[in-house]
Amino acid sequence: MLRLEGVVVAFGALRAVDGVSLSVAAGERRAIIGPNGAGKTTLFNAIAGEQPVSAGSVRFEKRDVTRLKTHQRAALGIGRTFQITTLFMGLTVEDNVRLAVRGLSRRKFSVLGGDKDPAEERRIEEVLERSRLGAARERPTRTLSYGQQRELELALALAAEPRLLLLDEPAAGLSPAERSTMADLVRALPRTLTVVLIEHDMHLALGLADYVTCLHYGKVLAEGPPEAIRGNRTVQEIYLGRRAHA
Repeated sequence: MLRLEGVVVAFGALRAVDGVSLSVAAGERRAIIGPNGAGKTTLFNAIAGEQPVSAGSVRFEKRDVTRLKTHQRAALGIGRTFQITTLFMGLTVEDNVRLAVRGLSRRKFSVLGGDKDPAEERRIEEVLERSRLGAARERPTRTLSYGQQRELELALALAAEPRLLLLDEPAAGLSPAERSTMADLVRALPRTLTVVLIEHDMHLALGLADYVTCLHYGKVLAEGPPEAIRGNRTVQEIYLGRRAHA
């Protein structure tokens, strides 16, 4: 589904991403972890097309997308969320989702006007149900809790019907209860959707992932299934900031 080969993102002499290669299989849940400054979000930006790569390649479903623009990658099926919510706070939850769904069609230029399309309405219902926001559909987005806003951010990404979804710290700033809800939403996503997530919460990341890539100073420090990463001494020392006992 996704293959990176020797990806470098450099800002002058600084290599924020330094020769990263990895492969993600269709349907996989991949967590990318690492301390602050490890290059995680920069790597996401390179995958999504928001940051040009200095070297290396990005392939999506065997197609080289390295030089494609963000909207071109989105049209191919790459979706993402951000650390900071990007919602229309003055609109209702339902209208936020409607805009996201309509963005897939020629009707996107009609904004919220015009007659309702039955297929569009069905898709809105599906997204609201999957994100568990149906009961809040008529509420102005600004009245939602922060946790609900993060759930709506996920809903908007799903509305675009991606095949690869990039989740950038979906649980950032959430309470323990909200983190649990977000984790349940991610676990419930269908395996027809490939998910790559950045998460600073080690426990949450390892609980959601099939496979984990740990970055440090822009390089791949370690890779493996969650249990192997949990027991990796180097990850414990560098990522968790403590020395592993002999």
